[in-house]
Amino acid sequence: MDLNPRLAGQDLGDVLGIDRKLGVLVSVDEKDVLPKIKADIVLHATTSSLKVTVPQLKSVTKAGYSVVSTCEELAYPWARQSDLAQEIDKISKENKVTVLATGVNPGFVMDTWPILMTAVCQDVKKIKVARIQDARHRRLSFQKKIGAGCTVEEFNKLADAGTIRHVGLAESITMIAAAMGWKLDSITEDIAPVVTDKEVKSNFITVETGQVAGVKQIGLGKRKGEELIRLEFEAYLGAPGSYDAVYISGTPNMEVIIRGGTFGDVATAAIVVNAIPQVLAAPPGLMTMIHIPLVHAYKAFET
Repeated sequence: MDLNPRLAGQDLGDVLGIDRKLGVLVSVDEKDVLPKIKADIVLHATTSSLKVTVPQLKSVTKAGYSVVSTCEELAYPWARQSDLAQEIDKISKENKVTVLATGVNPGFVMDTWPILMTAVCQDVKKIKVARIQDARHRRLSFQKKIGAGCTVEEFNKLADAGTIRHVGLAESITMIAAAMGWKLDSITEDIAPVVTDKEVKSNFITVETGQVAGVKQIGLGKRKGEELIRLEFEAYLGAPGSYDAVYISGTPNMEVIIRGGTFGDVATAAIVVNAIPQVLAAPPGLMTMIHIPLVHAYKAFET
């Protein structure tokens, strides 16, 4: 969406020579596409920043389209960016469309999944989620996003600038707290580099001994000094084993593990598509994963 002002308004098929036999209209400007198509919903994947996303969502919703977005800060914006959340909710309702943000994380592993697991608990005192990933198997953009191949000094500068970090821990924490009816006094995030003690390679990057292989982040939600929600996110090249885990302290205590982890590149695309029926059936406005019915895979079998 307006990714390059020099190209705005031009059909990308003309710019890049894309084969028109595909029958797909491609443009760097959504205003060239939206009036020319007939559809029910827009799948939106441009940025993690809610501030940047708002003008894009305005353009799409004013055109009369519902939206499933992968914007991490839109996953549960009511607690930390309530003004922007209210703005999106208002314009969505005015245009009688629905907006939802989802993905593998936030959207599932560190919020929707642990919330769902509490359904069989009589009472819940604490929730902890751990997501550990061997990033060698992820796409190049993800490996760069976690700082793989940086020096520690470079990592710290990029982390201070907010360039290197997993976006969404705070949104997952506030979503869990809202679902559980917990009022938190504080939400904190810590980030640190994971430095490798041996050379490690992916298909894209070689990380030398002493360089950064990835990132470790911890998000905490506390009330009266007590830790109620703990989210641990580690993604680095050469992690000894990928897994996702939910630990619930309550009645009963629960420990649920996905061995091998949830492969984010596939899972994100899947949950975005699988959310379409629920979004189209939802009332107008800004929804979150705790506002719509359970998202699940669906395939109509031929009779």
